[in-house]
Amino acid sequence: MIYVIIGLLLVAVIAWGYNSLTRMRNVVSNAWADIDVQLKRRAELIPNLVETTKGYSSFEREVLEDVTTARAQTTDAGLGPGAKAAADDKLASRVNQIMAVVENYPELKASANFLRLQDELGKTETTLASARQYYNAAVRDFNTMQSQFPLGLLASIFGFHKSEFFSVDTEGERQAPSARF
Repeated sequence: MIYVIIGLLLVAVIAWGYNSLTRMRNVVSNAWADIDVQLKRRAELIPNLVETTKGYSSFEREVLEDVTTARAQTTDAGLGPGAKAAADDKLASRVNQIMAVVENYPELKASANFLRLQDELGKTETTLASARQYYNAAVRDFNTMQSQFPLGLLASIFGFHKSEFFSVDTEGERQAPSARF
């Protein structure tokens, strides 16, 4: 009788642990999807920004080409959090180049389309920053669960793996981008 009770308790602990790990893995996946949605939203705004600025014939073509190339890299669905973060940083840097060059074109800065795009990009950046924070918090919690007893044992038995944080690697990437409008 005691063995049956111990066996049932063991099964209950295993089921609880497995379900907890599965729930956190799903939270991490959902949080990553939220980041991906915001990255795609920003990537969709970029062609509009490029087209709006192309209308000014003397606008630097090289800057626009760099933005287009960087945008293509961020839309690669096969990238993990680390590679996506690097591509995202490169795109942000290129967009900041556009914003810096825009200073030389007062009529572009006053364009209603450009102002609307500027506002949309700002909102998207704010939402993206929140999504990154949430994702990293979910990853922290999921990875912590896998480091604790007895969930760590269950995680290794059932093939759970720690998730990767969405982070920047170089000091230059850590600096806040500056956009002057």
